[in-house]
Amino acid sequence: MKIAILSDIHGNKIALDAALEDIEAVGVDEYWVLGDIVALGPDPVGVSQRLATLQNCHMIRGNTDRYVVTGDRPPPFLQDLNADVEKISAFAEITATFAWTQGAVTAAGWFDWLSKLPLEIQKVLPDGTQCLLVHASPGKDDGPGMGKDTSDIDISKLLKETATDLICVGHTHQAFDRKVEKWRILNPGSISNPLPPVLQASYMILDVSMNGYHVEHRKVDYDRDQVISQVQAIKHPGADFIIKRMRGLP
Repeated sequence: MKIAILSDIHGNKIALDAALEDIEAVGVDEYWVLGDIVALGPDPVGVSQRLATLQNCHMIRGNTDRYVVTGDRPPPFLQDLNADVEKISAFAEITATFAWTQGAVTAAGWFDWLSKLPLEIQKVLPDGTQCLLVHASPGKDDGPGMGKDTSDIDISKLLKETATDLICVGHTHQAFDRKVEKWRILNPGSISNPLPPVLQASYMILDVSMNGYHVEHRKVDYDRDQVISQVQAIKHPGADFIIKRMRGLP
């Protein structure tokens, strides 16, 4: 049995379609989607509709999905602004982007669907491996999460209450496959909003059997210029941020 593990789609249907085309060529039996589905990109509704068509698709929420549903926001916060022009500008862009996304998914009827996504899912592989699907870390969809450079000590602290053997995480947009103490941690990277130098849509294939499992990391090119044209055409409030990410700029 093959499982596609995807995370951090961020409203980018162009990138999602490219990844799904590659996945369909491989042939999978199940999909695991690790959150950050609809914000911040130009097509949150198209992403939701496409994921809803997938058979055996198991999804959890990410922090940006929660922001859309609850009205929570990432920093900077209003009380932190003072007279800092950069913070004021970032606050305005973030506020407008999440309001725009919330309006889009609500108007199209996807708000309730998004609001019902769980924080985490537990799975058992055919060989008995206990697996936990989370966005950032067990019990949390935000915070620093787990990246390629996160120390083993810090990862152990995040996982100390976790009994499962295999942890699948997203959030940091960094693909890795690490073994820390008794845990194996998989991060498929991001479908959208890549971190240079990886600008492709990034995901993993988990090939499982009664004898164990094998992990394959895959990267897929997609038309980032088309995404840029899309955000410009709709005058997306987060266009500057999205365009920088599509061009691999910090």
